[in-house]
Amino acid sequence: MNQELKISAIKVEPQAKSLSILADVDFDQFDPFAEALVKALDCRVIERHWGADRHQWLLEFEGSLLQLNYEFYGDVCWLSVERDDEVEVLVYLASLLESQR
Repeated sequence: MNQELKISAIKVEPQAKSLSILADVDFDQFDPFAEALVKALDCRVIERHWGADRHQWLLEFEGSLLQLNYEFYGDVCWLSVERDDEVEVLVYLASLLESQR
């Protein structure tokens, strides 16, 4: 897998409509990590937001909107979708990431 990502675990959580990503992420260097992730997933960045302890990017993948989130204090990173029928997109993206490991 791409060295910039340094992903150690991936887990789809259907009830939460999310894909948890356990990775070596430095809050201050989130952009290089996120750019590498976006490239690995073949997504398009629509918006980027950040605050004192959180990054949130809006992504698009084949017509589905995804939120890429990272919270500093919990050291957690995840992708999420709004609709139940888009959970299958997260399952596909998880398999894509796993295949690159």
